[in-house]
Amino acid sequence: MVMEEQARSCLLRFRHKLVQDIKPTYLMDHMISDDVITVDEEERVRTQPTRKDQAAALVELLLRKDNRSYISFYNALVKEAYDDLANLLHAGLPHVSSDALKGFSPDSTPYVQMVLSEGGVPQRPVVFVSRPELVNRVQEKLYQLHKISGWVTIFGMAGSGKSVLASEAVRHHGLIEEVFPGGIHWLSIGQLDKPGLLVKVQSLCFRLEQSLDAQSRHRPPSSLDEAKECLRFLMLRKYPRSLLILDDIWDSTVLKVFDVHCRVLLTSRNKSIADSVSGSKHEVEVESGLDDKKALEILALYTKTELKKLPTEAHSIVRECKGSPLVLSLIGALLKEKPNRWPYYLRQLQQKQFKRIRKSSSYDYDALDQAMAASIEVLPEEHQELYKDLTVLEKDVKIPAKVLSVLWDLELEEVEDILHEFVNKSLLFVDSHNKPHLYYLHDLQLDFLLEQNRDQIGSLHTKVVRQYQQHYRDIPPTSGDEECLYWIRFLTYHMAKANLSQELYSLMFSLDWVSIKARIMGPAPLINDYVEHGSILDKENSDVRCQFQEFLSQSAHHLEQRPFPDVVQLALSQPHTSEVYRQARQQALNRAKGGKLYFDLINKRSVESLSYLVIHPHQGFIYSACFSHDGTKVASCGASKTLKVFKSTSGEKLAEIQAHEEEVLCCAFTYDDRLIATCSSDRKVKVWNAEQGKLLRAFAEEHEEQVNHCEFTNTARRLLLATCSNDSCMNVKLWNLNKPSSQNTMFGHFEPVNHCCFSPDDSYLSTSCNDGTVKLFQVSSANEWKTIDVRSMFADGEEVIVKCSTWSPDSKRVICAARNAVLVFDVESSDMLLEIRTNRLSMVQYCHACPTSNLLAIAFSNYALELWDLENSKKKADCSGHLSWVQRVQFSNDGSKLLSCSDDQTVRLWETQKVHTSSAIGLKRDSDVLFNNEEIIVSAADNCNRLQVRDGRTSSVLFQSEEMLSRIRCTCLSRHPSAVALGQESGSVQVPGTTARQVLRTVGCRIRRLLTSCWGSVVAVAQSSGRVWVLDVPSGKHLATLQGHTKTVLHCRFSLNGQTLITSSEDTTIRVWKWQSGECTVLQGHKEQVRCFSLLSDSMNDSSLLSWSFDGTVKVWDIERGERLQDIQAHQGAILSCHVSPDRCLFATTSADKTAKLWSIPSWQCTHTLRGHQECVRSCRFSWDSRRLATGDDNGEIRLWSVEDGSLLKICSRDGKGGMDSLHGGWVSDLHFSPDDSLLVSAGGYIKWWSVVTGEALQTFYPTGSALKKIHVSPDFSTFVTIDNIGILYILQRVV
Repeated sequence: MVMEEQARSCLLRFRHKLVQDIKPTYLMDHMISDDVITVDEEERVRTQPTRKDQAAALVELLLRKDNRSYISFYNALVKEAYDDLANLLHAGLPHVSSDALKGFSPDSTPYVQMVLSEGGVPQRPVVFVSRPELVNRVQEKLYQLHKISGWVTIFGMAGSGKSVLASEAVRHHGLIEEVFPGGIHWLSIGQLDKPGLLVKVQSLCFRLEQSLDAQSRHRPPSSLDEAKECLRFLMLRKYPRSLLILDDIWDSTVLKVFDVHCRVLLTSRNKSIADSVSGSKHEVEVESGLDDKKALEILALYTKTELKKLPTEAHSIVRECKGSPLVLSLIGALLKEKPNRWPYYLRQLQQKQFKRIRKSSSYDYDALDQAMAASIEVLPEEHQELYKDLTVLEKDVKIPAKVLSVLWDLELEEVEDILHEFVNKSLLFVDSHNKPHLYYLHDLQLDFLLEQNRDQIGSLHTKVVRQYQQHYRDIPPTSGDEECLYWIRFLTYHMAKANLSQELYSLMFSLDWVSIKARIMGPAPLINDYVEHGSILDKENSDVRCQFQEFLSQSAHHLEQRPFPDVVQLALSQPHTSEVYRQARQQALNRAKGGKLYFDLINKRSVESLSYLVIHPHQGFIYSACFSHDGTKVASCGASKTLKVFKSTSGEKLAEIQAHEEEVLCCAFTYDDRLIATCSSDRKVKVWNAEQGKLLRAFAEEHEEQVNHCEFTNTARRLLLATCSNDSCMNVKLWNLNKPSSQNTMFGHFEPVNHCCFSPDDSYLSTSCNDGTVKLFQVSSANEWKTIDVRSMFADGEEVIVKCSTWSPDSKRVICAARNAVLVFDVESSDMLLEIRTNRLSMVQYCHACPTSNLLAIAFSNYALELWDLENSKKKADCSGHLSWVQRVQFSNDGSKLLSCSDDQTVRLWETQKVHTSSAIGLKRDSDVLFNNEEIIVSAADNCNRLQVRDGRTSSVLFQSEEMLSRIRCTCLSRHPSAVALGQESGSVQVPGTTARQVLRTVGCRIRRLLTSCWGSVVAVAQSSGRVWVLDVPSGKHLATLQGHTKTVLHCRFSLNGQTLITSSEDTTIRVWKWQSGECTVLQGHKEQVRCFSLLSDSMNDSSLLSWSFDGTVKVWDIERGERLQDIQAHQGAILSCHVSPDRCLFATTSADKTAKLWSIPSWQCTHTLRGHQECVRSCRFSWDSRRLATGDDNGEIRLWSVEDGSLLKICSRDGKGGMDSLHGGWVSDLHFSPDDSLLVSAGGYIKWWSVVTGEALQTFYPTGSALKKIHVSPDFSTFVTIDNIGILYILQRVV
């Protein structure tokens, strides 16, 4: 269709003026958007040498076009503010009737285009993305103006797309025809003075009168009052059902000119701008940013690039500007001209160089900084100063009004009013879902403030700190509310930014601050503070900074517990030279004066922690953890069905994703750390955005069984994901992230595949299978290359399951884990090069080769982690600390760090160069302790099956036997005469003639003096062989070997005079030995193992013995005559403990049947059955006055009972705040009352001290390991000795 003659005539008539004034480049952008000219045509115009030549070529092109081209050109003139030229062409606009609407969408009909063109409504931007939800909301409000006049306000911050949204909302045929048949009239306002506003209204009136006959036209109004009356006449008489759009309103007084009972749609940064006018009012808030997809679409349209082919800088630009339409449009337009400047404009955005992000356009401001400044300049001067104070905020941080009340030193109500003003003007955002409301800045607003106030940053932060110090000079905030959270979280940040070094030192080198912040926020933000501000703190004292950081890192998993632990007690375990310990000791001494309990670990040399960070990220087993490739992040997953990402320096959580419906078995980062893959028992494989936690791809469920492992390729050459599963056939797959289904299936295994691993160069994939083989597949073809038969390396008949495989850095060796061995194979020849075997009781769970060295990390089922040097075939380090199976180990990409995850619900991080083979020998938990005034003597077997006698205070070895063939099961000490007894599994008790020179380790003067003072000690050692040895200490002379038991000896004890040794065994017998002569009396009658016994009296003349067994019976014996005096069927289940009351009138039994019973010794009858425990009752103890009985069960619960009537007195901690505090971290294995019966100590997962009166937990000591079997207590209740399940000896002394 050719252009109408009237339109063509206008172009010819005003061609000269058009050529003189227009800039064709921007006009053609709009016309291309309207599809009226092509890119080739645009290029032909652009190639003209001068602007005038380009303008002439454009007009010439238009003359060959149709009506749509004329309308588009007219709209482009309006959009680019060529109002005078648009007025010249207005008369030539082609007439388009509403009958010609068929085939057009509601927003693109010629009728709609004509109405909007005549009203001066801007065309769609050259680059446009739809926001249908917002458009619908605006249209919904406009439909409410159908029958009555009123105001619809579109408000939002600068650059949020309000104007485009307003024009888009009226681009609808139905809306115009039904509600606004009188037309749509657009007027751009901006920041105007009265003369400028008068000119705008005159222009509007002139435009409205163009369609009237000459007699109906008025003379131009000469004042605002006349303009208002003229406008009232036109809108009510001539255009009664029209819409007036006022764009960019700043001042509410401007609206009074347009308050003429018409229908108005306005855009503003001020939410309450229309409060001063009459009529119904409606509001639509425009969010500050587009979502990622729409934001990227803008950049793709500007640069004419496919969405998928946008560079990584595009994503970074969107993140930096939070999807701001203004910023995206400005940068997109710049990139259109300079498409190779992605990194440059990203840097400008990151460096807040807003002045360089500028482009001439129809927007009122040439650059981003001008748009931001304009919003602030309308504030009162005093409020501008207050707004400047917001420069100190961190990005994405919401702040309560109370904090600003402190900062501004104003009443809270006054602060709330000021903030309300900021919010109304879109200078601030409010989270009204939170109570109290929280306020925050858009990133662009904050960036602008930082740029504007660059020279005042320090002083602004100093103001924050000084106001805090003035307000909280007496006591820091500890309430845990939003105000408190802000100060606790950001006070150190403000001090660092203000360069207040001394204040920062005083705060962060304070145990009080550590306690407050850890209680309120957890340990990760604290650790992060020491990392973030390390450079400042190190100027004062780098050693102290390291001491605090190490303390927090090693105690992190305890500090995450609730109820919150006592930080002072935790810190008392630090080395004596540590500033952390010094402060803790001083605080403990001060608080002990008020009756508070604290316990100092006096043998700190035996407790060594090599892991630099311990994190407790999940509730439940952790099956997998991995480093990001840059080493800054760690991802973990497990039984909790979640994926978590946290900082590797502090453990601070970065993301938490509800990843799967069942257990998550593995997670893996891509080479660039942008994505994380997870696989699960639910048979699904998913890929997530690592930063935002969004699901990007859920692959088709091709695996029919659980997916055990997933791993990405190592390099950027080609990104693939490998997975393996329990499927019987199609159990190894390769996935391309751009495809919903697998790219390849690798065939060869017909049993479950546990693990898959790419070679460092991504050429091969190794798979580890239950069939006892490792297969190597070519990644390019998915064909099997070779099979390594691991099964053949083990004895015939053994089931061999290959758990995992890993590659050496040069891809020449593949290392696999199977049963209790790690095997190293040559890739080319498949020959085995090295074998690392562990003991038969421990299975290898996982192994990983260091990418940068010859180190290999091996995880074991016995909770251990070892480092081996493959070059020298030598173990380099033992890494102890986990309390359950270690499931996964991994080196960081640079080899400097190592992580391990375990069923104990922790992830431990280690520094590779700092871990080493520990010289500390682990002890077994079956032990005996002798308290001799100030001296503490401990006897126990070590992990080399040698008997050790140690000085408890120094951990020095006083005596060490030779390694024994049969496992030592128990030991006991006696002072009279000089002897030691050992029981063995073989059933014999030996008294060898070994000399002290052969078995004694001499440690120096202190030890010789100690040995002299302890002269006369005898040690009995029982073994799993059934043999019992008696040794003299300190000479080490072998005094006796007592053989008779046929199975493991479980318990041994000397009589008071030391002449008799009593032993009990799995062989169901008790033996009473005159150990010096070898004479033995056998007590038979129990039907199952006898785990323990007790003498009924401390008197040397009383020979009565009480024994109990898993057969549920209690028996009373006369050990002198070897007679059974009583046979009591006490319980239906196994008896787990028994205790005789100090007054010797009662004894108590506890059982697996979940009951405890009280028995009268004179009558041997049950006096009370104590019910209420929900689990096996593991331990019991009478108070010293024999009036109370304490019982502990396998659920960690402790109950206190009245002996007189069997009533329940107290459930420890059940009545306190910490209802879960009675969960003891494991079974309650031992109990002891203090001499005055006011305190109770219990051993289990950890040690707890309780108030007997209230049942309240008074103190807790957390060992490195767990599962404490027994606690030895000094007579004065001041010293406590125990050994944990990883062999660490603890000597705790009460601080007084």
